[in-house]
Amino acid sequence: MKAQVLFVCLGNICRSPMAEAVMRHHVKEAGFDSVIDVDSAGTGDWHVGHPPHEGTRKQLDEHHISYEGMRARLVNDNDFGQFDYIVCMDNNNIRDVRDLLERSGMRGDAPKQIFTFMELLPERGIADVPDPYYSGNFDYVYELVEAGCRQLLLKIKSDLSL
Repeated sequence: MKAQVLFVCLGNICRSPMAEAVMRHHVKEAGFDSVIDVDSAGTGDWHVGHPPHEGTRKQLDEHHISYEGMRARLVNDNDFGQFDYIVCMDNNNIRDVRDLLERSGMRGDAPKQIFTFMELLPERGIADVPDPYYSGNFDYVYELVEAGCRQLLLKIKSDLSL
């Protein structure tokens, strides 16, 4: 069995591509790249086709994590049938994803799990990964993404009995 993970944020240039790249890195390091696929998408179309934001790229470069070939895209109806885990970076994103799922009519083919990223880190006591597009705080977002991706990998390994 293969696990398919989709990270979702608003524009798909800051948080979700950062999570995609970090998760891919951890999956590869763990030797699970043949059983776990990772992607990201956005709920807004402003940046479709663009590479990750320079602040995201800087963080990933500092940690020697590849983002090669990554381009922003929109969440689409096919994602609901393809992905097992849809991980939304904030509560607005999860609301938008659930609205899209409802409109798609694919409830029966819905992913196994749709949840917010910060549900992976309940000890942090925050509901949303803050959007660094507005705050510029890419360091803090990277810290959250790094910790959350490690937890998600443990969760998937447990779910798949790896």
